[in-house]
Amino acid sequence: MTRIGHSELDVFPLALGGNVFGWTADRDESFAILDAFHAGGGNFIDTADSYSAWVDGHEGGESERIIGAWLADRRPDGVVVATKVSQHPQFRGLGAANVRAAAEASLERLGVESIDLYYAHFDDPETPLEETVAAFGQLVSDGLVRDTAVSNYSADRIREWVRIARELGVPEPVAIQPHYNLVHRETETDIVPVAEEYGMSLVPYFALAKGFLTGKYRSTDADADGHTSPRAEAAARYATPQGLQILEVLERVGDAHGVSMASAALAWLRAKPTVAAPIASASKVSQVADLLAGATTDLTADEVAELDAVSEWTPADM
Repeated sequence: MTRIGHSELDVFPLALGGNVFGWTADRDESFAILDAFHAGGGNFIDTADSYSAWVDGHEGGESERIIGAWLADRRPDGVVVATKVSQHPQFRGLGAANVRAAAEASLERLGVESIDLYYAHFDDPETPLEETVAAFGQLVSDGLVRDTAVSNYSADRIREWVRIARELGVPEPVAIQPHYNLVHRETETDIVPVAEEYGMSLVPYFALAKGFLTGKYRSTDADADGHTSPRAEAAARYATPQGLQILEVLERVGDAHGVSMASAALAWLRAKPTVAAPIASASKVSQVADLLAGATTDLTADEVAELDAVSEWTPADM
């Protein structure tokens, strides 16, 4: 288990992504995935109020409702749920009234009295940051939220949030959720230093680079690998000669530990400074074992260094 920042949230070192629940995983499959994750020691679930509003016929909140139904049915001990605000079609932005209304709606869907970790999903340049920070602080004071966090914020805006929180005397964010993986390491130059400065933890999304780091996509032509989904097309963009070199090393490291490439990629991310728990999702229960292994496999310093060296490259326009 690992502690998130300066909070009292003690979590499994991998967060199960809830973006697929109610989308590529129906209710029954979602329950099976959650059951397998919890049975394997997992207690950290990440979602957002907007999941999965992008699907035709969906309105947002589908993932939270499934998680809430699972919590009500299974009544598991010690589960930590993180959710987010700003992108739900009915609750866009981070104005104070909207933040409050969105949090109350999430609480209803999740069926809980308090949200464990509440993220500002995306920065809202139309709303004064002072208003947003005060609104999040009020949620904590009123017991609707245990701890606050930010996602997709720049380093400067995170510093500004902390400054305002200290001026207002409200709790500071305990976590940052950035885009971070073996083929997207820019986070190390801006966000990691902020996290270190303020004692915050990283909970990275796209930990498997949209599936590329599973090794399934080894051609820039998604159709060549027999995958034609939007996810496959996104992952295939990384399958350049440099990207394939990363996969070669990742496969060798995984083999040395008897785990999959996905597990090794998650283990590398866990080894990085300030990372508490990468986020990874499973649309099938059979995929959960690799996620659990990624949370329990410890790479050697030499293996981390080798992966660092081969991944010192960022593909253009990613």
